[in-house]
Amino acid sequence: MSNVPAELQYTKEHEWIRESENGTFQIGITDFAQGALGDIVYIQLPKVGQSVRAGEVCGEVESTKSVSEIYSPLTGTITAVNSALDATPELINQDPYTAGWIAEISVTESATDLLSSTEYITLTA
Repeated sequence: MSNVPAELQYTKEHEWIRESENGTFQIGITDFAQGALGDIVYIQLPKVGQSVRAGEVCGEVESTKSVSEIYSPLTGTITAVNSALDATPELINQDPYTAGWIAEISVTESATDLLSSTEYITLTA
């Protein structure tokens, strides 16, 4: 069973979001997703200042098994990226919900199709 923190929200594409103290939202990929990908060897991060739309591609994760797109779970502007992933992309495998976060987004539109942890667990069961 994957680790699915109750305080986060999720997408059907296996991204998670967490509201930050400064009103932005951190995003990343779930424990289920990183487990399915295997050893992550490279990540293409979005660019700070980039506009993103919910459901559209904003980056890529490459593993020893495959390349997977990262979909933005929210609409807004990228305000920060986790540059530690440039040198150590495996942080996503080791700690997908804390050290392995991918980006922060300043939201311009409310999300409507996010899943609770219970709904996400049902989806991945």
